[in-house]
Amino acid sequence: MKAPRFDYEKPKTLEAALTLLGGNRDARVLAGGQSLGPLLNFRMTQPDLLVDIRGLPELVETWDEGDAVVLGACVTHAAIEDGRVPDPSRGFLARVARGIAYRAVRNRGTLGGSLAHADPAADWVTIMALLDATLLVRGGSIERRLPAASFVTGPLTTQLQAGELIVGVHIPKLSSRARIGYFKFNRKPGEFADAIGAVLDDPQRNVQRAVIGATEGAPFVVSDATELLRKNSDAPIGNAVTLAGFNVGTYEHRVHYVAIKRAVARLQ
Repeated sequence: MKAPRFDYEKPKTLEAALTLLGGNRDARVLAGGQSLGPLLNFRMTQPDLLVDIRGLPELVETWDEGDAVVLGACVTHAAIEDGRVPDPSRGFLARVARGIAYRAVRNRGTLGGSLAHADPAADWVTIMALLDATLLVRGGSIERRLPAASFVTGPLTTQLQAGELIVGVHIPKLSSRARIGYFKFNRKPGEFADAIGAVLDDPQRNVQRAVIGATEGAPFVVSDATELLRKNSDAPIGNAVTLAGFNVGTYEHRVHYVAIKRAVARLQ
């Protein structure tokens, strides 16, 4: 199939892009286009207007805030993989980026685009919740800061309102003693994950968090994963995720339980 007819604009400034989005409720944003392109071709989305934000200098800027790093929304997966932007995770973000799809996709796909698309199986949806990142959102002259842990509300559904745009992601820096475990099930490298498990132990910052990703909807966040991280055995892991409200009784959820168990085993 081919994409439906739509108008196309490529603004030269962020303000112009926000004006276009604010003036048309049926507008869609084109960042990397790696997710939007197939949706257009299958006619799963039929916007009146496509606003191309690729190349806007404000959206590829990065800066260090001392205890955190801000990455512009249009920073690509490849830029993170190659270490061309500041890394608050001491190499973990690059490792995650390396496992996203294929290099051709990573060259164009963007951090903000992935988060806004909100595919439950997307790596950044899970990882930004794990790192307690905050999304910087603009809509007209209004700015909002939305926690990544609650930003995704369901499959392809977020807290973004009409006319709003992710402009950056604020990511706290890990301490020198931080350990991260990460595991994802996929049939072969580059494909979407069937289940994701991610755990963070940062005693210097008193952070012990776990996230179960690639679920039926929003990522499942265990904000206090102390019990889960205490010992690598079935009992504490099962108790922790069950007490947090995640049912491991079904086959699909059992796969997620195994993913989080393997993530704990890979803490480093």
